[in-house]
Amino acid sequence: MLLIKVAAGALNQTPMAWDTNCQHIIDTIEAARQQDVTLLCLPELCITGYGCEDAFYAQNTTDQALKILLEIVPHTANMAVSVGLPLRFNNKLYNAVCFVANKRILGFVAKQHLPNNGVFYEDRWFHRWPAGVRDEIKVGDFSYPIGDLVFDLSGVRIGFEICEDAWVAQRPGRALFDRGVDIILNPSASPFTFTKFTTRERLVLEGSRAFSCSYVYTNLLGNEAGRLIFDGDAMIAQDGALLASSPRFGYADFYLTVATIDVEATRLSAAQVKSPLTTGNWKVNDVFEWPETPPAYQVAALEAFEREGFLKEEEFARAVSLALFDYLRKSRSQGFTVSLSGGADSCACVALCGLMIRLADESIGLEAFKKKLGYIKKIQAAQTFEDVAKELIHSIYQGTENSSNDTYESAERLAASMGATFYNININGLVETYKNLIEQQIGRDLTWEQDDIPLQNIQARVRAPSVWLLANLSNHLLLSTSNRSEVAVGYCTMDGDTAGSISPIACVDKHWLRSWLVWLETVGCHVKGRNIKIEGLKKVNSLQPTAELRPQANHQTDEKDLMPYELLDAIEEVAIRDKKSPIDNLKYMEVLFANKYSRELLFVSVERFFKLWSRNQWKRERYAPSFHLDSFNLDPRSWCRYPILSGGFEKELEELRAYYEGKKGKNRQGKIGF
Repeated sequence: MLLIKVAAGALNQTPMAWDTNCQHIIDTIEAARQQDVTLLCLPELCITGYGCEDAFYAQNTTDQALKILLEIVPHTANMAVSVGLPLRFNNKLYNAVCFVANKRILGFVAKQHLPNNGVFYEDRWFHRWPAGVRDEIKVGDFSYPIGDLVFDLSGVRIGFEICEDAWVAQRPGRALFDRGVDIILNPSASPFTFTKFTTRERLVLEGSRAFSCSYVYTNLLGNEAGRLIFDGDAMIAQDGALLASSPRFGYADFYLTVATIDVEATRLSAAQVKSPLTTGNWKVNDVFEWPETPPAYQVAALEAFEREGFLKEEEFARAVSLALFDYLRKSRSQGFTVSLSGGADSCACVALCGLMIRLADESIGLEAFKKKLGYIKKIQAAQTFEDVAKELIHSIYQGTENSSNDTYESAERLAASMGATFYNININGLVETYKNLIEQQIGRDLTWEQDDIPLQNIQARVRAPSVWLLANLSNHLLLSTSNRSEVAVGYCTMDGDTAGSISPIACVDKHWLRSWLVWLETVGCHVKGRNIKIEGLKKVNSLQPTAELRPQANHQTDEKDLMPYELLDAIEEVAIRDKKSPIDNLKYMEVLFANKYSRELLFVSVERFFKLWSRNQWKRERYAPSFHLDSFNLDPRSWCRYPILSGGFEKELEELRAYYEGKKGKNRQGKIGF
């Protein structure tokens, strides 16, 4: 047998944080050495960080990256290490990996396939390296091979698929198999989206099986640059079997996943192949469809899902909690402040801040948590996480005459259950002051019959200066509380409830968010044989969503103002993700909700959605940055670009009405009107 101890290192890096990134890499190498690791794979662009954006163009970025690389090389004694960095060659910039062995640079492998959709923009900065091409690059006084390389270390052949290389139909692994590669290393920067880890594992397991090799996959960890969250998913597979996988969403600087591989075993497997090897015709977004006797890699993927136990609810809780923690410490802010209205959105934001603290206890413990936030002096003497929460989470209820006792109780109870600092002020006088000033100027009274929207908006806007003042007093980050459903139709007050530094729930819709809050109250995150539940959410989970901006006698609810949230979210998915026309959208809703809502409501809702969507792009351009949680989000800076000014679907909506009128009375009516 030829046994080799290999490792995948998942790192929490920050764009252009040179000293910190370098230290994390060196610490990971030293941790691997302590476990007698011979071959270590580190993530894509781990020296610079993946999210440098247009700073990749700067000569300083590539210069600093090379300097850091040369600092790392001496730490690789008796070990082979792959390190990711941007590299200039022939006046072009490449996403590359440097392969170092025993304190010597052996060469550079450049990425062949670049993602350029959704949150990915690599074609903007990097060039694609042609398959099969090799050249030489001069670094300092020495020249090294660069390109599509295979490395031979004492007779063991090592090749690379760099992140996207493994996600394309003609992945380089096929050519590496033909070149007799024993081990494929995959240094990646693969952002989190819901349940994506099952697809990654499928790529790794099937790659190791199809190419008769050992496969080492690693990823970045944490909120690196603001929007993208990396889950630290790393794994090692051999010939279709999973040998080791990493914990996900950890709070440490790095995690090491280690396994021992048998090179002779994979060589025997390769020798037994009788026909051309293929990875199949599946696509990465295919739904798993298991045959009666599923292949080993499919069984392993199912087992991995069961082993992790991460439902969408738990993934959301852990991903956003880690993202908030990294955003807090990397921005060197002192905590979070939330305008806590007692409704689902603001309660979700406070609950996530509380989870951030509680999940840190599971991951790294109180002392390590305080050390990572060492610049926050107020928490250094804390004896419990409850003491920490009081300093890190501030909330304020800002009521008017239109606010109810129910929402106040909801806000107060949740803050108490989180250990958060809770403030309560009445802003009715401020609202009346602004109202009176304008009435004097225009020469008439403002009334609900004539001025409904302005009178609602002034209440939301008056809350912003107060909560900003509170946040500034403690040097806190102000969290915006807008959800995806509101983002889609512009159901918000700009410079009011949209105010904030980061919007943690803008990528999840209101219908699902409400179910998540119930889950968090009744089930919660699974931690070391127990569940972290937040029973302080019981009150908010009993309430109908409402802005509470009209007089209480109006019994205002969000769904009466808009449409049922589950219907809004379904329309948005078909219209924006699937790019369907208003008519096709209505036809889809007629099937989906045939026995629930009247056809008239479905028509009115589809028409209203398209009107609101097209006129509110300017709001989506101004929302606070949000975390990327799903491949089809509404953020114009990461996936969904749309013109601020457009025709507003005028022709399409005329056709929609003609279709509706033409079929009116012919279809069965739904059971429930709204």
